[in-house]
Amino acid sequence: MIRAAILDLDGTLLDTLEDLAASVNHALEVVGIPRRPVEEVRAFVGEGARRLVERAVAPHAHLVEPALAAWWRHYQEHCLDRTRPYPGIPAILAGAGRTLAVHTNKPGALARRILEGVGLLGRFAAVLGGDEAPRKPDPTGALEILARLGAEPPGAVWIGDSRVDAETARAAGIPFVAVTWGFQTRAELAGAGATVFADTAADLAPFLA
Repeated sequence: MIRAAILDLDGTLLDTLEDLAASVNHALEVVGIPRRPVEEVRAFVGEGARRLVERAVAPHAHLVEPALAAWWRHYQEHCLDRTRPYPGIPAILAGAGRTLAVHTNKPGALARRILEGVGLLGRFAAVLGGDEAPRKPDPTGALEILARLGAEPPGAVWIGDSRVDAETARAAGIPFVAVTWGFQTRAELAGAGATVFADTAADLAPFLA
């Protein structure tokens, strides 16, 4: 049986926070709302661009559409300005014995462009975006990835940094490993049901071997 690992993108493989926040604040300026601190934007990430922008403009729901359009224009031009792999991630992926895949709520083409831009796209047998399957935490995309790879949930592992990832893994029947360097704290991840944690990229080695 093929042993697979599905990894989240933002907050797990890549530190995308500064580029996400820069685009949020550009969008807020466009619609006339005060900027948000980067650490405040951190709490908005994890369920795709629309939810990110909805949270950023709240309570001004009537501004979601123009803000979202401004966010997309800016982010597509600036998504690689400061985005980088987290420390140790390239090396741990290079040494992985499992077949690797990415499942993200970002659009698939954008996710692949970003992974290519940071030199990691070639490490993954599949990259599935939120416009190519039902969005996480729906397990459909995760199960589709495993089917493509010829893997089964019990023999796979899901690695992510958020409640959404924990819920997706649970719904798909895939063992979950929570990384603590991403957008949610260890306590928040534990509250979402996570029981296995990685504090550094090196801690992922036993799960990717």
